[in-house]
Amino acid sequence: MAQTEFFNALETRSTDEREAAFMAALPAQVAHAQQHAPAFAELLAGVDASTITSRAALATLPVIRKHELLERQKAQRASDPFGGFSALRRGVQMPRVFASPGPIYEPEGSTRDYWRAGRCLFAAGFRAGDLVHNAFSYHMTPGAFILESGAHAVGCSVFPAGTGQTEQQLQAIAELRPDGYTGTPSFLRILVEKALESGTDIRSLRKGVVGGEAFPPSLRDWFTERGLAIYQSYATADLGMVAYETQAREGLVLDEGVIVEIVRPGTGDPVPEGEVGELVVTTLNPAYPLVRFGTGDLSAILPGACPTGRTADRIKGWLGRADQTTKVRGMFVHPSQVADIVRRFPQVAKARLVVSGEMANDQMCLRVESSETSDGLRNQLETAVREVTKLRGQVELVTPGSLPNDGKVIEDARSYQ
Repeated sequence: MAQTEFFNALETRSTDEREAAFMAALPAQVAHAQQHAPAFAELLAGVDASTITSRAALATLPVIRKHELLERQKAQRASDPFGGFSALRRGVQMPRVFASPGPIYEPEGSTRDYWRAGRCLFAAGFRAGDLVHNAFSYHMTPGAFILESGAHAVGCSVFPAGTGQTEQQLQAIAELRPDGYTGTPSFLRILVEKALESGTDIRSLRKGVVGGEAFPPSLRDWFTERGLAIYQSYATADLGMVAYETQAREGLVLDEGVIVEIVRPGTGDPVPEGEVGELVVTTLNPAYPLVRFGTGDLSAILPGACPTGRTADRIKGWLGRADQTTKVRGMFVHPSQVADIVRRFPQVAKARLVVSGEMANDQMCLRVESSETSDGLRNQLETAVREVTKLRGQVELVTPGSLPNDGKVIEDARSYQ
């Protein structure tokens, strides 16, 4: 699928050109984070930013996960509600502040298309002069503002519909005749169903960008059958736009302002291309310079380039949550503990802890990919399981490639009935 129009020339750079630009910008961004975000001054203490010029070097830095960001914010509420992660000062530099569940507070910078959503909307067919019906929430969280700023960058007008008040929203659509929708897919379905029931004319809506929820192919097809071309976006309140769907509908193309890694859950170790793992993002945004921010979401890199001509890497989309912490016999077991066990044995390629049985009768089995199948290795692994988790568990040695490629490090297979 060829496309002659792009948001800008960054989308069609060669892979080598993009990677060279990323690696040239990376040391400056790390240094900026150290100098202007106190949290990173501490987290990256002793790191020589000038040496972080490759993905291998980037992978040596710690992953900062959302719970750590929240903990730092809580500890510094009185002095800095952003926990030392923001490089902005209140006022002209920071026109808005948002709150996500936690609460986690996020700053908004003053640059045009701060959240980098324009590229996503353009790929979905939005153009200058369109009117966008924006049904993301305008209350506390940044979702509505992320898409609104992107719409303005494309040259669109925006109707700030927000959430709820279905009948009033349908009236506005019928009378204003917007060209496209932004919001959650579930609310769009409600609007379409109510319009069909009431006979309200919303035929002006022909396209849309959705986010904030899973968007299965069945729902995408449901919209298509009713004349709506709806595309996924993947954005977070911390990072802005990370990836977006194109008219090719083959995965989500990574945004040009982020460096993305896929790591094994519970670690900072990149996985081979195509393997499912946690999405870790380094943003090149100087206002909120998050370095190796763990999203907690699972995904995988797709091979090849997008058929539309965009050359950035693509991800499969949202494949679940990376934090698979579970409680076994009254004790929490974390993916990082499974990783600790694996690191002790160079002959082990991959492992998956399966928790089974009924409640109050938990059983653990560590399934391990290894070309070595000796009883000695099995016994050593069982000892390591006891030492690391403080729980007894069996070990099953399986051939390399046997474990599912779904990003699960801990599988809870217990019966809760």
